[in-house]
Amino acid sequence: MNARLALPLAILVAAAIPVLPGIPPFWITLLNNIGLAALVALGLVLLTGVGGLTSFGQAAFCGFAAYTSALLTTRYGLSPWLTLPVSLLVTGIAALVLGVITVRLSGHYLPLGTIAWGISIYYLFGQIEMLGRHDGLSGIAPLNFFGVSLREPATIYYAIWFAVFAASICTIFLLDSRIGRAMRSLRGGRVAAESFGINTARLKLIAFVYAAVLAGLSGWLYVHYQRTVNPTPFGLHVGIEYLFMAVLGGAGYVWGAVTGAALVTLLKDILQRVSPMLVGNFTQIDTIVFGVLLVLTLQFAPRGVWAFLRNLAPQARPRTIAAAEPLRRRAPATQGDAPLLGVTGLRKQFGGLVAVNDVSFHLKAGEIVALIGPNGAGKSTTFNLISGVARPTSGSVRFAGHDLSNASAQECAKLGMARTFQHVKLLPEMSVLENVALGAHLRGHAGLFASMFRLDRADEARLLAEAARQIERVGLTEHMHKPAGSLALGQQRIVEIARALCLDPRLLLLDEPAAGLRHFEKQNLAKLLDGLRQEGMSVLLVEHDMGFVMGLTDHIVVLDFGTKIAEGKPEAIRENPAVLQAYLGSAA
Repeated sequence: MNARLALPLAILVAAAIPVLPGIPPFWITLLNNIGLAALVALGLVLLTGVGGLTSFGQAAFCGFAAYTSALLTTRYGLSPWLTLPVSLLVTGIAALVLGVITVRLSGHYLPLGTIAWGISIYYLFGQIEMLGRHDGLSGIAPLNFFGVSLREPATIYYAIWFAVFAASICTIFLLDSRIGRAMRSLRGGRVAAESFGINTARLKLIAFVYAAVLAGLSGWLYVHYQRTVNPTPFGLHVGIEYLFMAVLGGAGYVWGAVTGAALVTLLKDILQRVSPMLVGNFTQIDTIVFGVLLVLTLQFAPRGVWAFLRNLAPQARPRTIAAAEPLRRRAPATQGDAPLLGVTGLRKQFGGLVAVNDVSFHLKAGEIVALIGPNGAGKSTTFNLISGVARPTSGSVRFAGHDLSNASAQECAKLGMARTFQHVKLLPEMSVLENVALGAHLRGHAGLFASMFRLDRADEARLLAEAARQIERVGLTEHMHKPAGSLALGQQRIVEIARALCLDPRLLLLDEPAAGLRHFEKQNLAKLLDGLRQEGMSVLLVEHDMGFVMGLTDHIVVLDFGTKIAEGKPEAIRENPAVLQAYLGSAA
């Protein structure tokens, strides 16, 4: 089936279900519960599956919206529809406050943090007198749509599933955008993302608040569907269920959220009806079954059920790259007397270990400089200090007239410094085109809401056209639509160079770019770098292939045990006794 027809057909089928003859009301109720759960799981797709942030506390955000709307309608007589923006705003503010604290955590501390405030908020709901303590609030007004009361399951069904489809489409649009690519890059680690200008802390917070607002929408619908509210549906155990739905369905896929919500809700209902016949009064059988299923899913289908179903369907055709107006180019650095990059007395200590020992050198515009030395000489550490990935213990780095000694990687990228890495840092499941387009992140302008409502198409077309141009420039056009992880290591290094070029840099830092390349590929890379030099771009590279370095560079800096032992033209370095001793040993 054509993928473009699949979604409209699914919407038509969903719309027809309540009016089909012979549909039991219980089924409609079950579908409503699936829809409410799918909204929360959908937020976890963005937060956990895409952003790599695990949260067990999403049920608490449902509670914020549910209690806000319940309080405004019962105590102040406000229309339920008017409470919607207020409820989502309260949820968003709560998520912003909690997110500022939580998303700074890393590793296992992040999920532990969400467990902590998830439990705290659950008990808080049960202790506030205004919210009815553990008895909650009742007599909440139902939704009313142009005189039609949405009191019955068959009528509120349309409101719930409209919200599910609208949120799903907005999330799909968001992921297929500049902001969405940046969010997906979070799974590749902070260092790579920030090196091409992505504000990772801000993006994590956006994903956190977005997921919370979707949970709040679910809570708002829930409270006007049930017309009563108490803390029970907002406890930690429910938050764990929501996360299980996302993982089981496929945490990286939008429709995986709906799939996971359907599977868990149906299974839970079956267990509640069957377990009394099997295990008597033992009421926690569903918790045991879900725990076993989660372990099995992570073991045998870590990408979820939806990923398995997608593999059975025909592969989608590669996206076409539309012609677009070229992106604005950065003004090239002028080839004057002042160096483009100046490194003075650069030093980095890790406790008692001196990794970089008072290194100084400079690089002019339109020049290729190599940083060479044996393994462990401090070359990559020097790269990290220059590009803002690490902070120096002492010394200074000046680039294009700016002091970058304490600058972040994002600030370096904004000034026109792009880099590759010793260990390739690509997103293996993303296409080569999308990986390269990440490099042009700072050259796009469309924000969150423009992406969600598909108002970013002109901006997106320019970014993708630039990415396609750079891929063609490095000779990987035939691999443009393949997953980056399917390419050979040498090709992945070339993809990193294309991504760096998408930034339109003044200075290109290449960490072992020729590693893993065959002879003719090295020749093509040398030709590319020489062409960049002719255009006025400067290149600083770390490389072990001396033939490649000697035939390409204008200037060479040699490190050994973190200390500069030689500097000069390739011909002088080739004959330098200190360099020969460092590479070959004193006997040689």
